[in-house]
Amino acid sequence: MTSGENQVKQKPWLGQPAKTIEILQKYHFRFQKKYGQNFLIDPHVLEKIVRAAEIGEDDMVLEIGPGIGTLTQYLAYAAREVCAIEIDRNLIPILTEDTLKDWDNVTVICRDVMDMDLCELVRERNNGRPVRIAANLPYYITTPILMKILEEHVPCRSITVMVQSEVADRMRALPGTEEYGALSLAVQYYTVPEVKASVPPNCFMPRPNVGSTVITLKPRTGDNRICVRDEKLLFRIIRASFAQRRKTLMNGLRNSADLQLSKEQAEEVIAAAGFPASVRGEKLSLEDFAALSDIMSARGLPS
Repeated sequence: MTSGENQVKQKPWLGQPAKTIEILQKYHFRFQKKYGQNFLIDPHVLEKIVRAAEIGEDDMVLEIGPGIGTLTQYLAYAAREVCAIEIDRNLIPILTEDTLKDWDNVTVICRDVMDMDLCELVRERNNGRPVRIAANLPYYITTPILMKILEEHVPCRSITVMVQSEVADRMRALPGTEEYGALSLAVQYYTVPEVKASVPPNCFMPRPNVGSTVITLKPRTGDNRICVRDEKLLFRIIRASFAQRRKTLMNGLRNSADLQLSKEQAEEVIAAAGFPASVRGEKLSLEDFAALSDIMSARGLPS
């Protein structure tokens, strides 16, 4: 399927339990645990995702894991174009021959998103202009997919995803809380997270064992950005600080094979940042880690 210029957009008709069951039975589809497949079957939730993503008629949307195309139809109805990436070859006939065959503004790509150059995809399909990303992400690979998008600086206006509620809590956690950690800092370094909706298990087929959350990540821009001298060093420090979260920051820096700081070096940079020697990484804010990173970078550490 390719993008059409003059297609008449029809209203989405998927997103209802009976219709989903009909499609799955028609194609003798079997859910595969290795892909973490849980299809949305609640039209109200689908509408909430599209509203949360703030999709306009001039937007291109990148969807990861369309399943049988339930959310895809809602995205296509709102957007200029949708590019849907699906890893499960068994779903491609359902998408291309049935649920999305009449949607001329949808392109389906059968690939593993983790093996793709998403920046190149945006350059090719949207002339490098920022896209909106929307997805009901497979829970087993949520964090790797998000970190790929963020670390590779995929041009996007927003990222609106359905994730496990526990993961959403970690994304927006504040220093000193149990949920706060490396994921919190990574997400908040690149974006500003905002929870849009809570979704119970009965909105999916099959039902997951956990609650879900729709969360939108808005990329930081302009004065809202957190600037550091060495982005890679910042995240090396963060990983070292949370490798053993109950240990002090001092021990985290000293024991990191990635940083290899001596006791004296660790003591000096922590003192220079104005932190007590006994401070733990979980107490430091994103700005604190940025300051620590810049001090180490200015001193040529790690050597």
